[in-house]
Amino acid sequence: MTTSAPAPAPASPARPPAPEASGVDRFFKISERGSTVAREVRGGFATFFAMAYIIVLNPIILGSAKDMYGNQLDGGQLVTATVLTAALTTLLMGVIGNVPIALAAGLGVNTVVALQLAPRMSWPDAMGMVVLAGFVVMLLVATGLRERVMNAVPLGLRKGIAIGIGLFIMLIGLVDSGFVTRIPDAAHTTVPLQLGTGGHLLGWPVLVFVAGVLLTLALLIRKTPGAILISIVAMTAVAVAVQAVVQLPDSGWGLTVPEWPGSPVAAPDFGLLGEVSLFGGFSKVGLLTGCLFVFTVLLSCFFDAMGTILGVGDEAKLIEKDGTFPGINKVLLVDGLAVASGGATSSSATTCFVESTAGVGEGARTGLANVVTGGLFAAALFLTPLATMVPSQAATPALVAVGFLILAGSVKDIDWSDFTIAVPAFLAMVMMPFTYSITNGIGIGFISFSVLRLATGRGREVPAAMYAVSAVFVFYYAMPALGLTS
Repeated sequence: MTTSAPAPAPASPARPPAPEASGVDRFFKISERGSTVAREVRGGFATFFAMAYIIVLNPIILGSAKDMYGNQLDGGQLVTATVLTAALTTLLMGVIGNVPIALAAGLGVNTVVALQLAPRMSWPDAMGMVVLAGFVVMLLVATGLRERVMNAVPLGLRKGIAIGIGLFIMLIGLVDSGFVTRIPDAAHTTVPLQLGTGGHLLGWPVLVFVAGVLLTLALLIRKTPGAILISIVAMTAVAVAVQAVVQLPDSGWGLTVPEWPGSPVAAPDFGLLGEVSLFGGFSKVGLLTGCLFVFTVLLSCFFDAMGTILGVGDEAKLIEKDGTFPGINKVLLVDGLAVASGGATSSSATTCFVESTAGVGEGARTGLANVVTGGLFAAALFLTPLATMVPSQAATPALVAVGFLILAGSVKDIDWSDFTIAVPAFLAMVMMPFTYSITNGIGIGFISFSVLRLATGRGREVPAAMYAVSAVFVFYYAMPALGLTS
């Protein structure tokens, strides 16, 4: 008896080949980092709208000051310089560094330039010192010192710095929106801040902010794609409608009144570009004071950027498990170049912006988001009236939401049982919002970490770079007592 051979099993249909990644995807490693082009675009828009206030704020800070000769910088030229520098440096960071970290004129540094440098010299002299600070930053990058300092920071302290940045940008959002205000000294109280105006939430702008916070959080919890950007656009539309009906005075909204501009197009004025004297300031204030001015700008730029890069990089999941940041040297080099370029355009030192976390919260993971943000800044050269119609009350809810996301994602990674890590991390995270300075939070965190490890007999566990930086911060804080500040 013969048996027939069993019929062959039907062949399973061949799987279609995976679509080949585009050149843009490969260049920016979009798929490799778990992102999409749509997320990067949304993130770029969100970051731009979250930091677009600098287009208005930086010219106000610099334009309100006078140099030793009584000269003031032109407001229109300052807008052009601010926008152009932000566009170029943000694009460079995206293409070279491939990270979603946007750059613009640094708050705090511009105040130092306006109130400390300019009154002692001419504007070109002051901007020359900013350029020199940028050159020093690039020198530190070239020698590898800056990267060694960043890699020397223990993981727990890095997380504390990231949380501090989250709390800091949340406070920025609360203050810029008017939800929290400073109590005037005339009130004769030791309480520095209050809720709204006179302890009460009053007015349409604050209502727009509150509604924006609730909308942003609700969309994030529902995992809605484009949550932050949707909230910014929606609340801007609400603010424009409110202003059209109620006609609040300009001061009601702060720096930006949400009104459709009569003409959304304005020609840029490049008159301030290249108005720099590298060493003229030393002839006005002397070698020692001049070096201290450069050191002050350098210290603020160096550590503000370091904290921002670590915080944003951690939130974007760009930092490895061992705490290293792949490609960090390129990021740091662009940051140093940005400091110098800010001085060269008279827009003050340009640095990494913590508001980049708005784009990261939207899903941005690569430099493509920066290309979008930089492109929007470039467009703002000609569309400044349109770019500045977004009021802070519509943009700052993103900072509150992202502040929470940073804290929630980092606090669990701190070893709270080791007080030599927990205490410095705690001090770093609270000192940033309490002193309104990223640099202060980092400095106090570094010093306390070094001291506590020494006090507990674990001094050998502290990298030499940490001791060196801690010593620099001690000197920096002791400068007024030593009579070295001007």
